[in-house]
Amino acid sequence: MTAFVRITSDPQKMNGQPCIRNLRLTVRRVLEALATHPDRKALRREYPELEDDDIREALEYAAAALEDRLLDLPRSA
Repeated sequence: MTAFVRITSDPQKMNGQPCIRNLRLTVRRVLEALATHPDRKALRREYPELEDDDIREALEYAAAALEDRLLDLPRSA
């Protein structure tokens, strides 16, 4: 099991949601920001406190949280 050193959870902050380094920046928000800011420079302008290792670990955390099972997806034409 991977140890997440940059992901923290505090019941007194952000309702206990997993956050980046005790900041008020949730893993979910980082993932949403990655989806809407494909250019990392734009992402850095909006979230200057975010480091490359934070992004990497947020992605690893999300991957670890998903069940490893097959899902039925629509077939491509």
